[in-house]
Amino acid sequence: MLIEEIVSLKDEISSNLEIASLLMEENDDELFSSLQNSEDSISKKVSKLELELLLNGEYDKNNAILEIHSGAGGVEACDWAMMLYRMYTRWCESKGYKIEVLDFLEGDEAGLKHASILVKGLNAYGYLKCEKGVHRLVRLSPFDANNKRHTSFASVLVVPEIDDAGTIEIKDEDLKIDVYRSSGAGGQSVNTTDSAVRVTHLPTKIVVTCQNERSQIKNKEKAISILKGKLKLLEIEAKEKEMENIKGNIVNIEFGSQIRSYVMHPYSMVKDHRTNIETSNVSKVLDGDIDMFIEGYLRS
Repeated sequence: MLIEEIVSLKDEISSNLEIASLLMEENDDELFSSLQNSEDSISKKVSKLELELLLNGEYDKNNAILEIHSGAGGVEACDWAMMLYRMYTRWCESKGYKIEVLDFLEGDEAGLKHASILVKGLNAYGYLKCEKGVHRLVRLSPFDANNKRHTSFASVLVVPEIDDAGTIEIKDEDLKIDVYRSSGAGGQSVNTTDSAVRVTHLPTKIVVTCQNERSQIKNKEKAISILKGKLKLLEIEAKEKEMENIKGNIVNIEFGSQIRSYVMHPYSMVKDHRTNIETSNVSKVLDGDIDMFIEGYLRS
Protein backbone atom coordinates (compact mmCIF):
# COMPACT_ATOMS: atom_id res chain seq x y z
CA MET A 1 0.00 0.00 0.00
CA LEU A 2 2.72 2.47 0.99
CA ILE A 3 4.84 1.51 -2.03
CA GLU A 4 1.86 2.05 -4.33
CA GLU A 5 1.31 5.53 -2.87
CA ILE A 6 4.98 6.43 -3.37
CA VAL A 7 4.95 5.18 -6.98
CA SER A 8 1.75 7.14 -7.68
CA LEU A 9 3.28 10.28 -6.14
CA LYS A 10 6.44 9.85 -8.23
CA ASP A 11 4.36 9.56 -11.43
CA GLU A 12 2.37 12.67 -10.51
CA ILE A 13 5.56 14.67 -9.89
CA SER A 14 7.01 13.49 -13.23
CA SER A 15 3.83 14.59 -14.99
CA ASN A 16 4.06 17.99 -13.31
CA LEU A 17 7.64 18.44 -14.47
CA GLU A 18 6.51 17.80 -18.04
CA ILE A 19 3.71 20.36 -17.71
CA ALA A 20 6.15 22.88 -16.22
CA SER A 21 8.48 22.30 -19.19
CA LEU A 22 5.62 23.00 -21.61
CA LEU A 23 4.71 26.19 -19.74
CA MET A 24 8.25 27.47 -20.24
CA GLU A 25 7.67 27.23 -24.00
CA GLU A 26 4.11 28.54 -24.19
CA ASN A 27 1.79 30.48 -21.89
CA ASP A 28 -1.28 28.28 -21.49
CA ASP A 29 -3.81 29.17 -18.77
CA GLU A 30 -5.34 25.69 -18.79
CA LEU A 31 -1.95 24.04 -18.26
CA PHE A 32 -1.11 26.51 -15.50
CA SER A 33 -4.40 25.78 -13.70
CA SER A 34 -3.78 22.04 -14.00
CA LEU A 35 -0.29 22.46 -12.53
CA GLN A 36 -1.63 24.45 -9.56
CA ASN A 37 -4.30 21.85 -8.76
CA SER A 38 -1.78 19.03 -9.02
CA GLU A 39 0.64 20.91 -6.76
CA ASP A 40 -1.98 21.07 -3.99
CA SER A 41 -2.67 17.36 -4.41
CA ILE A 42 1.04 16.49 -4.22
CA SER A 43 1.50 18.63 -1.11
CA LYS A 44 -1.30 16.78 0.72
CA LYS A 45 0.03 13.37 -0.34
CA VAL A 46 3.57 14.23 0.79
CA SER A 47 2.24 15.39 4.16
CA LYS A 48 0.28 12.14 4.55
CA LEU A 49 3.34 10.02 3.68
CA GLU A 50 5.49 11.99 6.12
CA LEU A 51 2.97 11.23 8.84
CA GLU A 52 2.87 7.52 8.01
CA LEU A 53 6.67 7.36 8.17
CA LEU A 54 6.42 8.56 11.78
CA LEU A 55 4.40 5.44 12.59
CA ASN A 56 7.51 3.30 13.00
CA GLY A 57 6.80 1.74 16.38
CA GLU A 58 6.78 -2.03 16.75
CA TYR A 59 2.97 -2.24 16.87
CA ASP A 60 1.95 1.01 15.16
CA LYS A 61 0.50 -0.79 12.12
CA ASN A 62 -1.65 -3.10 14.28
CA ASN A 63 -5.31 -2.96 15.15
CA ALA A 64 -6.09 -1.11 18.38
CA ILE A 65 -8.19 -1.80 21.45
CA LEU A 66 -9.57 1.49 22.75
CA GLU A 67 -11.13 1.71 26.21
CA ILE A 68 -13.10 4.59 27.69
CA HIS A 69 -13.75 4.85 31.44
CA SER A 70 -15.91 7.50 33.07
CA GLY A 71 -14.36 9.35 35.99
CA ALA A 72 -15.91 10.38 39.30
CA GLY A 73 -19.04 12.46 38.98
CA GLY A 74 -21.93 10.09 38.38
CA VAL A 75 -24.26 10.77 35.47
CA GLU A 76 -22.28 13.80 34.28
CA ALA A 77 -19.08 11.76 33.89
CA CYS A 78 -20.95 8.86 32.24
CA ASP A 79 -22.46 11.23 29.71
CA TRP A 80 -18.99 12.65 28.94
CA ALA A 81 -17.66 9.12 28.42
CA MET A 82 -20.49 8.49 25.92
CA MET A 83 -19.60 11.72 24.08
CA LEU A 84 -16.01 10.49 23.74
CA TYR A 85 -17.26 7.10 22.58
CA ARG A 86 -19.23 8.81 19.82
CA MET A 87 -16.23 11.03 18.93
CA TYR A 88 -13.93 8.06 18.42
CA THR A 89 -16.46 5.95 16.53
CA ARG A 90 -17.11 8.87 14.18
CA TRP A 91 -13.35 9.32 13.66
CA CYS A 92 -12.99 5.62 12.89
CA GLU A 93 -15.81 5.81 10.35
CA SER A 94 -14.14 8.76 8.61
CA LYS A 95 -10.91 6.73 8.30
CA GLY A 96 -12.63 3.63 6.99
CA TYR A 97 -11.72 1.62 10.09
CA LYS A 98 -14.03 -1.20 11.18
CA ILE A 99 -15.24 -1.27 14.77
CA GLU A 100 -16.09 -4.23 16.97
CA VAL A 101 -17.64 -3.55 20.39
CA LEU A 102 -15.93 -5.81 22.92
CA ASP A 103 -17.52 -4.55 26.12
CA PHE A 104 -20.07 -1.88 27.01
CA LEU A 105 -21.47 -1.01 30.43
CA GLU A 106 -24.18 1.64 30.45
CA GLY A 107 -24.42 4.31 33.13
CA ASP A 108 -27.17 4.06 35.74
CA GLU A 109 -29.07 7.06 34.32
CA ALA A 110 -27.32 8.00 31.06
CA GLY A 111 -24.10 7.52 29.12
CA LEU A 112 -21.64 4.74 29.86
CA LYS A 113 -19.40 3.66 32.71
CA HIS A 114 -16.88 1.97 30.47
CA ALA A 115 -16.61 0.64 26.95
CA SER A 116 -14.03 -1.25 24.95
CA ILE A 117 -13.85 -1.38 21.15
CA LEU A 118 -11.56 -3.12 18.70
CA VAL A 119 -10.53 -0.80 15.87
CA LYS A 120 -9.48 -2.73 12.77
CA GLY A 121 -7.32 -1.17 10.08
CA LEU A 122 -3.78 -0.28 9.05
CA ASN A 123 -2.03 2.02 11.56
CA ALA A 124 -5.04 2.06 13.92
CA TYR A 125 -2.81 1.72 16.99
CA GLY A 126 -0.21 4.13 15.63
CA TYR A 127 -2.78 6.91 15.39
CA LEU A 128 -4.94 6.13 18.42
CA LYS A 129 -2.05 5.66 20.85
CA CYS A 130 -1.87 9.47 20.82
CA GLU A 131 -5.24 9.58 22.62
CA LYS A 132 -4.19 7.77 25.78
CA GLY A 133 -4.77 9.81 28.93
CA VAL A 134 -7.40 11.81 30.77
CA HIS A 135 -9.86 13.99 28.83
CA ARG A 136 -11.54 16.90 30.64
CA LEU A 137 -14.90 18.52 29.81
CA VAL A 138 -16.18 21.87 31.10
CA ARG A 139 -19.79 22.75 30.26
CA LEU A 140 -23.19 23.83 31.57
CA SER A 141 -24.64 20.55 32.74
CA PRO A 142 -27.86 19.38 31.05
CA PHE A 143 -28.45 17.24 34.15
CA ASP A 144 -28.31 20.17 36.59
CA ALA A 145 -31.68 21.87 37.22
CA ASN A 146 -29.81 25.07 38.11
CA ASN A 147 -27.84 24.91 34.85
CA LYS A 148 -24.52 25.19 36.69
CA ARG A 149 -21.11 24.67 35.14
CA HIS A 150 -19.60 21.23 35.71
CA THR A 151 -16.18 19.69 35.08
CA SER A 152 -16.08 16.02 34.09
CA PHE A 153 -13.28 13.58 33.45
CA ALA A 154 -12.93 10.36 31.47
CA SER A 155 -9.85 8.26 30.81
CA VAL A 156 -8.86 6.65 27.53
CA LEU A 157 -6.55 3.64 27.27
CA VAL A 158 -5.27 2.31 23.96
CA VAL A 159 -3.39 -0.96 23.52
CA PRO A 160 -2.30 -2.79 20.35
CA GLU A 161 -3.93 -6.01 19.27
CA ILE A 162 -0.98 -8.39 19.23
CA ASP A 163 -1.08 -11.21 16.71
CA ASP A 164 2.06 -12.92 18.01
CA ALA A 165 0.55 -13.95 21.33
CA GLY A 166 3.50 -16.24 22.00
CA THR A 167 5.70 -13.26 22.89
CA ILE A 168 3.78 -12.80 26.15
CA GLU A 169 3.50 -15.72 28.56
CA ILE A 170 0.80 -15.80 31.23
CA LYS A 171 0.66 -18.45 33.93
CA ASP A 172 -2.74 -20.03 34.58
CA GLU A 173 -2.35 -19.47 38.32
CA ASP A 174 -1.97 -15.74 37.69
CA LEU A 175 -5.47 -15.52 36.23
CA LYS A 176 -8.85 -15.21 37.88
CA ILE A 177 -11.67 -15.86 35.41
CA ASP A 178 -15.32 -14.96 36.10
CA VAL A 179 -18.32 -15.47 33.83
CA TYR A 180 -21.54 -13.46 33.92
CA ARG A 181 -24.54 -12.54 31.81
CA SER A 182 -23.92 -10.08 28.98
CA SER A 183 -25.51 -6.63 28.94
CA GLY A 184 -26.31 -4.80 25.73
CA ALA A 185 -25.30 -1.39 24.47
CA GLY A 186 -27.87 1.11 23.26
CA GLY A 187 -30.86 -1.20 23.56
CA GLN A 188 -29.37 -4.05 21.56
CA SER A 189 -30.52 -7.61 22.20
CA VAL A 190 -28.31 -9.46 24.66
CA ASN A 191 -27.38 -13.04 25.33
CA THR A 192 -29.48 -15.02 27.79
CA THR A 193 -26.55 -17.22 28.81
CA ASP A 194 -23.59 -16.49 31.05
CA SER A 195 -21.22 -15.96 28.12
CA ALA A 196 -19.50 -12.70 29.16
CA VAL A 197 -16.02 -13.18 30.63
CA ARG A 198 -13.99 -11.13 33.08
CA VAL A 199 -10.27 -11.95 33.30
CA THR A 200 -8.18 -10.55 36.15
CA HIS A 201 -4.39 -10.71 36.01
CA LEU A 202 -3.55 -11.09 39.69
CA PRO A 203 0.08 -9.83 39.67
CA THR A 204 -0.79 -6.53 37.94
CA LYS A 205 -4.50 -6.28 38.94
CA ILE A 206 -5.36 -5.64 35.27
CA VAL A 207 -8.99 -6.51 34.51
CA VAL A 208 -10.31 -7.26 31.00
CA THR A 209 -13.94 -7.97 30.15
CA CYS A 210 -15.35 -9.22 26.85
CA GLN A 211 -18.95 -9.96 25.92
CA ASN A 212 -19.24 -9.45 22.17
CA GLU A 213 -19.22 -13.15 21.29
CA ARG A 214 -22.04 -15.57 22.13
CA SER A 215 -19.47 -18.21 23.00
CA GLN A 216 -17.89 -18.09 26.45
CA ILE A 217 -14.76 -19.75 25.04
CA LYS A 218 -14.36 -17.10 22.32
CA ASN A 219 -14.89 -14.28 24.82
CA LYS A 220 -12.22 -15.81 27.05
CA GLU A 221 -9.78 -16.07 24.15
CA LYS A 222 -10.42 -12.44 23.14
CA ALA A 223 -10.08 -11.21 26.74
CA ILE A 224 -6.74 -12.98 27.19
CA SER A 225 -5.54 -11.58 23.86
CA ILE A 226 -6.40 -8.05 25.06
CA LEU A 227 -4.69 -8.77 28.38
CA LYS A 228 -1.51 -9.73 26.54
CA GLY A 229 -1.67 -6.43 24.67
CA LYS A 230 -1.95 -4.54 27.96
CA LEU A 231 0.96 -6.44 29.46
CA LYS A 232 3.04 -5.70 26.37
CA LEU A 233 2.16 -2.01 26.73
CA LEU A 234 3.37 -2.08 30.34
CA GLU A 235 6.63 -3.58 29.09
CA ILE A 236 7.00 -0.84 26.47
CA GLU A 237 6.24 1.93 28.98
CA ALA A 238 8.75 0.47 31.45
CA LYS A 239 11.43 0.72 28.76
CA GLU A 240 10.38 4.31 27.97
CA LYS A 241 10.67 5.25 31.65
CA GLU A 242 14.10 3.66 31.81
CA MET A 243 15.22 5.67 28.77
CA GLU A 244 13.84 8.91 30.23
CA ASN A 245 15.75 8.25 33.46
CA ILE A 246 18.93 7.66 31.49
CA LYS A 247 18.39 10.90 29.55
CA GLY A 248 17.63 12.78 32.73
CA ASN A 249 14.45 14.34 31.33
CA ILE A 250 11.62 15.18 33.68
CA VAL A 251 8.67 14.08 31.57
CA ASN A 252 5.31 12.84 32.82
CA ILE A 253 4.49 9.76 30.75
CA GLU A 254 2.21 8.12 33.30
CA PHE A 255 -1.16 6.81 32.22
CA GLY A 256 -3.78 9.13 33.68
CA SER A 257 -2.06 12.40 32.91
CA GLN A 258 -4.50 14.97 31.55
CA ILE A 259 -3.88 15.41 27.85
CA ARG A 260 -6.77 17.52 26.56
CA SER A 261 -9.48 19.92 27.72
CA TYR A 262 -12.81 20.46 25.99
CA VAL A 263 -14.36 23.72 27.18
CA MET A 264 -17.94 24.58 26.17
CA HIS A 265 -18.56 27.34 28.75
CA PRO A 266 -17.81 30.22 29.39
CA TYR A 267 -16.02 30.03 26.00
CA SER A 268 -15.49 27.40 23.29
CA MET A 269 -12.10 25.73 23.02
CA VAL A 270 -10.45 22.34 22.74
CA LYS A 271 -6.79 22.41 23.75
CA ASP A 272 -4.21 19.66 23.73
CA HIS A 273 -1.92 20.28 26.70
CA ARG A 274 0.99 18.31 25.22
CA THR A 275 1.30 20.26 21.97
CA ASN A 276 -0.70 23.44 22.78
CA ILE A 277 -2.73 22.87 19.61
CA GLU A 278 -6.21 24.31 20.03
CA THR A 279 -9.41 25.10 18.17
CA SER A 280 -12.60 26.97 19.03
CA ASN A 281 -14.80 24.53 17.07
CA VAL A 282 -15.71 22.14 19.90
CA SER A 283 -18.68 20.58 18.11
CA LYS A 284 -16.53 19.66 15.09
CA VAL A 285 -14.00 17.93 17.34
CA LEU A 286 -16.70 16.03 19.22
CA ASP A 287 -18.03 14.97 15.82
CA GLY A 288 -14.78 13.09 15.20
CA ASP A 289 -12.46 15.72 13.72
CA ILE A 290 -9.39 15.01 15.89
CA ASP A 291 -6.73 14.68 13.18
CA MET A 292 -5.10 17.99 14.11
CA PHE A 293 -4.36 16.69 17.61
CA ILE A 294 -3.16 13.26 16.48
CA GLU A 295 -0.93 14.67 13.75
CA GLY A 296 0.39 17.42 16.02
CA TYR A 297 1.36 14.87 18.67
CA LEU A 298 3.05 12.54 16.16
CA ARG A 299 5.03 15.37 14.57
CA SER A 300 6.13 16.71 17.96
